[in-house]
Amino acid sequence: MKPAIKVIIPAFNEADAIGRVIKDIPAVADEIIVVDNGSTDTTSSRAKKAGATVLFEAKKGYGYACLKGLAYIEKQPQKPDIIVFLDGDYSDYPEDLNAIVSPLLNEGVDFVIGSRNLGLSERGAMQPQQIFGNWLATSLMALFFNSKFTDLGPFRGIKYNVLKQLNMEDKTYGWTVEMQLKILKQKFTYKEVPVRYRNRIGVSKVSGTLKGTIFAGIKILTWIFKYSLK
Repeated sequence: MKPAIKVIIPAFNEADAIGRVIKDIPAVADEIIVVDNGSTDTTSSRAKKAGATVLFEAKKGYGYACLKGLAYIEKQPQKPDIIVFLDGDYSDYPEDLNAIVSPLLNEGVDFVIGSRNLGLSERGAMQPQQIFGNWLATSLMALFFNSKFTDLGPFRGIKYNVLKQLNMEDKTYGWTVEMQLKILKQKFTYKEVPVRYRNRIGVSKVSGTLKGTIFAGIKILTWIFKYSLK
């Protein structure tokens, strides 16, 4: 039986990019779910025109948007085998989804990160603060948990039954690191695969602002030290 794969894309003012993202997602995905996180542009109408299911989450925050998508899936009678998370800014290459889901389908792995550090990143695609934040977070996870992660990349895939056991709760910037920490603490298997990364369309809502950078850094460090003390 063909495995069921659903893609969740949190999106805020990504009208210029969202159609391209959806178009480039491989046909292996059964459903593409775009969660409009309070956009003031035409993100939702363009996503719907491109064939995605569109949900709305007024509470601002990456985690809020992801949780909205998961709540929608939870109400469906048939649950998926795999969930893939992908950004809506076209910085990732959606075609790399096949490489991300392959270890989940063929190698018995529970969780896969698309690592920008192992792949090819276009010059300027990652801001200096992103590079430093990734290095600091992954270094601390290696120190405290003997982790092998090289990235906190948002392009990731996870078995649905494993994701349910993580009981994800972060509503904003800490979503990605929370997931990785819980994978480590609960001893699930994981793997990184190289992915390509390019300059995004538009301005980043996190690394593109001082406020976003500071709050993301605080959230990431808070989660890491919280789990290191458990």
